[in-house]
Amino acid sequence: MSRTSRRGLLLGAAAVSTGALLAGCTSNDSQDEEPAAGGQSATDDQPGKQVTIGFAGPQADHGWLNAINDNAKRRAKKYSDVTLEITEGSNDTAAQIGQIETLINKKVDVLVVLPADGKALTQVGLKAMRAGIPVVNLDRIFNSPQAYRCWIGGDNYGMGLNAGTYIGEKLKGKSDARVVELAGLDNLELTKQRTQGFDDALKNYPNIKKVARQAADFTVESGQAKMAQLLQAQSKFDALWNHDDDQGVGALRAVEQAGRDDFLMVGGAGALSAFQAIKQDNGVLKATVLYPPTMAASAIDLARALGQGKGVGGLAEYEIPTSVTLYSAVVDKDNIERYLPTGFR
Repeated sequence: MSRTSRRGLLLGAAAVSTGALLAGCTSNDSQDEEPAAGGQSATDDQPGKQVTIGFAGPQADHGWLNAINDNAKRRAKKYSDVTLEITEGSNDTAAQIGQIETLINKKVDVLVVLPADGKALTQVGLKAMRAGIPVVNLDRIFNSPQAYRCWIGGDNYGMGLNAGTYIGEKLKGKSDARVVELAGLDNLELTKQRTQGFDDALKNYPNIKKVARQAADFTVESGQAKMAQLLQAQSKFDALWNHDDDQGVGALRAVEQAGRDDFLMVGGAGALSAFQAIKQDNGVLKATVLYPPTMAASAIDLARALGQGKGVGGLAEYEIPTSVTLYSAVVDKDNIERYLPTGFR
C-alpha cells in the first residue's frame, strides 16, 4: 500500500498503461536513447546481460492481484534476456517468507516482492538485500527502506483525492449536493488513505456534504450487501464513490434491484467490467479511478535495469529511482478507449 508521504517519482498511469512508464525501458528506437547523466547507459528493448528475476506475490484471490501476476509474466516474456522465477503465491506470511528464502538460496539476480503483509515480510527483504540481491518492493511497503532498493506502487490517497475532485466538478453547480461512500476494509491503511483523500477533495466544494459511509471488504457479496444498506438508509443522494471495482459489481446489482438511477457512481481500480459499463454509458457508473496493476510490469522493467546495472531512459541520474508512485487517473467516457486494454478481469 502506498505511503503518500514518501518522496517519490510521480508518473502518470497513462504512461504505465501504454508500456511507457520507463521510457528507456520500452523505447524501440535506439537513436532516441541518450545515456543517463551523459555516461551511464539506460535500459532498452535490445537484449543485454541475462537477468534472473524472482517474483513473489500473495495468492491471486482478487481480480487486481491476478492482474498483477499476469502483468509480471507478460512483461518478462517480452525480454529474451530475462528469466522469471515466480512463486505460487500465498496469503500466509510464513509460507511467503519461505518462498522468498528459496529464491534467495537460488541466488536470483533481483527480487520483486509484493508482500502479503509488508511489516511481516520486512525481515526477509532485509535478508535478500544483505545477501546482495536488490529488491523491488511492489505496492505494499516494507517497514524499513533498508529492505528494498526500489519501491513502486499506487497512490491510495490520490485515488480518493481524484475521485472526490471528479465528483466535486460534476456537482459544482448543484446546491446542497449529497454524496455517499462505499469503502473497502476499514482495518487496512489503504482504505483510510482513500477515505482521507476523498474527504480532503470534498472540502474544496462547500456545496457538497458526505452524508453516509459504509465499509465493505472488496468482494462482490459485501459490495451488494453494504450498498443495499446505503440505498435503504439514503432515499436521495447525488453521487457515490466506491473504492473497488470488484465490490462495485455487487454494488451495481443492489442499485439495479432497488431501481435507482438518480445519482452518478465513481469506482476504483480499473476492472474491465467497470470500463465496459462506462463505455456503454447506460447506467449510474460514469467513471473509475485507477490503481493500475500494470505496476507489476514496470517492476519487471526496474528489476531488469537493476540486474543489468543500467539507469532509466529520460532521467539524468545514473541509477533507477528509490521510489516510484503511480498516478491515479480518472477514466470516464471521454478517455475510456485509451485505457480499455488495461482493464483487468
